Amino acid sequence: MIQRKKLERHKLHIKTGDEVYVLSGKDKGKTGAILHVIPEKDRAIVEGINMIIKHVRRTSPQQQSGRIEREAPVHISNLKLICPRCNQATRTRRDLKTRARICRKCEEVAERD
Repeated sequence: MIQRKKLERHKLHIKTGDEVYVLSGKDKGKTGAILHVIPEKDRAIVEGINMIIKHVRRTSPQQQSGRIEREAPVHISNLKLICPRCNQATRTRRDLKTRARICRKCEEVAERD
């Protein structure tokens, strides 16, 4: 009998809409906003980062076919949050009472308004 691995939910250090800095890969050093987070795979789609070309076939007469450039997912370990207060790429910690993300450099709450 095959046992299925239980899906574990991880607490991620980034959210949709955050500004992030890319630590490694072909887009190292670039920044962008997070469009979508995939917590099951620990990945995120960042605006303008990790662009790929997807070849699309027309499925209906009205649909456009050809080569479409789009963002591919990036592993969240390769992303660092940019603090909205000090505007630097930083690690965060969680406040136990409010569960808010706090910047390690400026000690301010790193939540976007």
